[in-house]
Amino acid sequence: MVATSFDAERTYDEEAFNAETVFESERQKVVLGFFEPGQFIPVHAPESDVAITVQSGRGVVHDAGETYRVERGDVVVVEAGAARGVRADDGTRLEATLVTAPPPSDAEHAPVREGLRSGVFDPRET
Repeated sequence: MVATSFDAERTYDEEAFNAETVFESERQKVVLGFFEPGQFIPVHAPESDVAITVQSGRGVVHDAGETYRVERGDVVVVEAGAARGVRADDGTRLEATLVTAPPPSDAEHAPVREGLRSGVFDPRET
């Protein structure tokens, strides 16, 4: 069993969102995401489902071209293969649990790394 809390895992990074992995198996990965204002997970489309539960703050979740406003207590589920991304609003930190099943491959996260490197949230908008 894994037991932790946002307080125990909370770590922010000035450069990019921080994902603290609290559990990972071949079937599922659970991370606590910590976003400074305006930070994001770039839009990408891995072959895994993701469930996002917002612990605090406000932001947006992109799902296959739709944008959903989220805040504390909201739960969003995005199906495998759909382009998705998460961004904290300007002026507020965002904390969320992200559960992916199965965990995305390293290759599927290449667009995330590129988006973070280039500072582009949604490459489809460039």
